[in-house]
Amino acid sequence: MKRLPTDSLPRFASLRLPVFALLALWLAASPARAWWDDAWTARKLITVDPTARGAAISEPIGPVTVLLRLHDGNFPFSAAKQDGSDLRLIAADDKTPLPFHIERFDPILNEAFVWVRLPDLPPSVPTNFWLYYANAGEHLDGGADSKASYDPDTVLVYHFDERSGAPRDSTAAANHALNAGAPVQGSLIGGGLRIDGHNPVTIPGSASLAWAEGAAMTWSAWVKFAPQAEAVIFRRGDDSQGFSLGLDRGVPFVEVRGPFGVQRTPAGPAIPANAWRHIAVVASGAKIVLYVNGEAYTTLTSALPALKGPSVLGYEGVTGGSGYSGEIDELEISKAVRTPGFVKFLALNQGGDASTKLLNFGDEEQATNWLSWLSNGYVGIILKSLTIDGWVVIGILLVMAAISWAVMVAKALYLNAVAAGNASFIREWRHLAADLTTLDGDDAEKIRSLGGRVDPAAQRSLRNSPIYRIYHIGAEEIRHRVSARNGGSKALSARSIQAIRASLDGGVVRETQKLNSLLVLLTIAISGGPFLGLLGTVVGVMITFASIAAAGDVNVNAIAPGIAAALAATVAGLIVAIPSLFGYNYLLSRVKDATNEMHIFVDEFVTKMAEYYSEP
Repeated sequence: MKRLPTDSLPRFASLRLPVFALLALWLAASPARAWWDDAWTARKLITVDPTARGAAISEPIGPVTVLLRLHDGNFPFSAAKQDGSDLRLIAADDKTPLPFHIERFDPILNEAFVWVRLPDLPPSVPTNFWLYYANAGEHLDGGADSKASYDPDTVLVYHFDERSGAPRDSTAAANHALNAGAPVQGSLIGGGLRIDGHNPVTIPGSASLAWAEGAAMTWSAWVKFAPQAEAVIFRRGDDSQGFSLGLDRGVPFVEVRGPFGVQRTPAGPAIPANAWRHIAVVASGAKIVLYVNGEAYTTLTSALPALKGPSVLGYEGVTGGSGYSGEIDELEISKAVRTPGFVKFLALNQGGDASTKLLNFGDEEQATNWLSWLSNGYVGIILKSLTIDGWVVIGILLVMAAISWAVMVAKALYLNAVAAGNASFIREWRHLAADLTTLDGDDAEKIRSLGGRVDPAAQRSLRNSPIYRIYHIGAEEIRHRVSARNGGSKALSARSIQAIRASLDGGVVRETQKLNSLLVLLTIAISGGPFLGLLGTVVGVMITFASIAAAGDVNVNAIAPGIAAALAATVAGLIVAIPSLFGYNYLLSRVKDATNEMHIFVDEFVTKMAEYYSEP
């Protein structure tokens, strides 16, 4: 570490004060990454990656509602509220809230299912958004909204998360089922519906679910069926005109009944039983496409018939069949033609392990900027309640704190240099003290080098030693008195020795003054900080009680923040005084040690001088 010359301390301290001020301003104004709301102290970046690096969805997707599966591997449940009410979904701009709702949030099992709506999801680039959590507030309303979580074209969504009662529609269309099925709590996505072939669930007819002939429609759900003969999963209409989606010995099919008879999709390969499969149907004009796990399975050249009546899940009236037997989860019906990319996205996003390539959860980010930290909890309440006088007092105390810390740091560095320089000089002085005749010559370099023992590089380090400077004073006084001008005499009279001693004592006083310089600023901080803080507290309490008197109403909720803010000034004063007190006492002990070393050296120097240059 480079050592400072002793005469540079005032200049060093004066430079260090603006450096500390600039550092504080930089820390306060440094632009951390944008933060949506300072009341939330943690967040995660979530990336939906439909590109070739992720899920490889090349077709357009459009508006979609994304499922977030939260578990202890990607989300710290201990940092969120027990009911997940502090969860917020924010767009990549860190300004726009995204509609979302929570299907299930279980902090015991560390499992949650959260649905968030993205207004548009392009297939060519990853899309980012933020998951915020960790808010200490008690009442957090206005977060989840299932009705806003789907676009207007989505007219029915059943999560089947009800523990009892009929399935409820999560969209704004409110197409709730008419009767309850058999709920399953551990289904593919939270809750599910079990159908045993004899308990169909009826969905009422409504204006939003009405189909005109050739209407646009998208139907999707997850199914897990038992081995069985022909069974209908979804049916609407009657034998003369209707629409059916089912399985024929594991082969999915779509059947349309109308004036031109019955039309069914060509048979494809059977899908295995007792395993979850995503089934989707997209009708557009005179074409109906059946999808399995996001891929086109078969196509039917036909249009949807005009239907307005109710529809049934698990229809049991099939000739020769016993009705659908199995589970259904996440039923969604739209009155729009969803793209192949949309269907594939649903299959990958909702399909458990398949979603790991599509969704990436970033690391947890904490609110580290000082503004967000100050705005939370009790500190935020206190700062928001501070009056102008309180801010003035605290501002003055902050300046005092910056000055005192700058003085303590600068002084500690200086005293370290002094201690190192003194130690180096004393080591060499022990050798020189055996023969002081080296000091009475006219060779100034020999005196500076302590009789040739110290090279120029070591001499530069000795300049930090006040004892070395006092040694120079003594050597110069001896050289002036023991010289050819005094007849060549090598003896010093008692009066000369006293005069040299006085010069050495004067050097000790000047060096002591340098060691004690700027310590007065610490004593001002120690004594003045608490009094300034007390002044701010008294004025703040006066203003608080004056405002209560003007309002004519005594309310503890109104008094408490003002009193707490007033006491903040006293706390700030103590924060200034206590470190200054510790630092002052530590530095003062170091100064005393350096001063004692100088006095010891002077006594030793005078004793050796009197011994070597005494009169005969």
